[in-house]
Amino acid sequence: MSTPADGAPGEGSGVPAGAAGADGTTILALRRELTWRDLVVYGLLFIGVTAPMGTFGVLDARSGGAIALVFVVATVAMSFTAWSYARMSEAVPQAGSVYAYASAGLGRRAGFLAGWMVTLDYLFIPALASLFVGIACHALVPAVPVWVFTLVAVALTTGLNLRDVRLAARVGLVMLAVELVVLGAFAVLAVVYLAQHGPTRGWLTPLTGVGGLGPAGVVGAASVAVLAFLGFDAIATFAEETTGSSRQVGRALQFCLVLAGLLFVTQTYLGALLSTATPAALAADPEAQGTAFFAMLDASIGPWFSTVVTVVRAVGPVFSALVAQAAVSRLLYAMARERALPAPLARLGTTGRTPRNAILLSAVVTLVVATLAATRPDGLDVLSSMVTVGALTAFVFLHASVVGFFRRRLGRTVWHVVVPVVGSLVIVAVLVEASRLALVIAAGWFVLGLAAMVLRPSAARALGGGAGDVTAATGDGGPVR
Repeated sequence: MSTPADGAPGEGSGVPAGAAGADGTTILALRRELTWRDLVVYGLLFIGVTAPMGTFGVLDARSGGAIALVFVVATVAMSFTAWSYARMSEAVPQAGSVYAYASAGLGRRAGFLAGWMVTLDYLFIPALASLFVGIACHALVPAVPVWVFTLVAVALTTGLNLRDVRLAARVGLVMLAVELVVLGAFAVLAVVYLAQHGPTRGWLTPLTGVGGLGPAGVVGAASVAVLAFLGFDAIATFAEETTGSSRQVGRALQFCLVLAGLLFVTQTYLGALLSTATPAALAADPEAQGTAFFAMLDASIGPWFSTVVTVVRAVGPVFSALVAQAAVSRLLYAMARERALPAPLARLGTTGRTPRNAILLSAVVTLVVATLAATRPDGLDVLSSMVTVGALTAFVFLHASVVGFFRRRLGRTVWHVVVPVVGSLVIVAVLVEASRLALVIAAGWFVLGLAAMVLRPSAARALGGGAGDVTAATGDGGPVR
């Protein structure tokens, strides 16, 4: 049995020092090592700063050429969710993220369902990312099977996450720097080309559309573009590992959103000015939409740079998987710590004090799910649908948690109702646009969550408390119930 000397929970860990788990063992505290910069790195890695490149053709066609405006609208739309995360991460600075927030604002049963739904995102994103890496790298090196690259990706992410959260952040910083250098090179090369040859469209058309602005097309495209931001919320799961105040997570979340928005708008604006394919042509040729950005690179900058971008985008998802695995392990750890999940998932490794069992479980799920998805022609689409709806459903729980939490507390303002309501409407609008398959999967996962509450008596007893029974932090750092 571990002793407090091995790392009992300290202040802000979410449980008192020396607290015992369901099996009587002492629960170690997560180690506070992550700086504000580390949180930003994790957020940008999970998002993927080159995310718009894959959907460039689809969004350009759907918006009538106003693709940069689409990402401006999408950034504003997601700012409501970022605001809600910032409020709750400060009030409830715990590793469970949406699980902890919903437990505090809506009650433990709602918290369990919120945590259950977000696992659909965090638990399966590593499989999606690892499989994508396997397919992309196999396309670059056909002699090596997809499963080999996928296995290497899972082994790398698992090894780093088991070793040390700080080490994983440092390695992630290197990859993020590479991605930003490539984006910077694209911006410079694009500006040089435009200075020499001029744009293929009007300078303002990425904001106003080709042949006029169609608001319906822009809003419809924005409902797809918001999906590019999924992942910045993972920062909240590291609340018990930050070196700063409880406000640090919220600040990092909002900074990630703004920076990602600027990067997305910039690359799509320049890409639109260089694109030789008109929005109408892309709309008439759906097969060309997926490669539209790379066709633009080939025609303007050169195939060599297109290859560089392809390699970076093939490797980048490994680090999205790295953050996703780390995030879901913290979520499982927090739920197990409060007996909502089996107690062994709350155990930490003695070396890096990371959620060892939860990380290993995530790795096993990743391998199994990626293998099964690889056997289906629509495997990537199915996984993408699962993680998308899981994340969006969790966002709805988040906004409801803000209203529920602050309605009983001093200092609440009208913004604690208005912002979450508007944020929820945005998310619901995106969910309406989701595929039928995605909604069916989400409904099935939700039913499984309900069954888990009913069939596990220990979980039902642990979830017996009402709203507000989860320890939160007041503005002065004191506990409030």
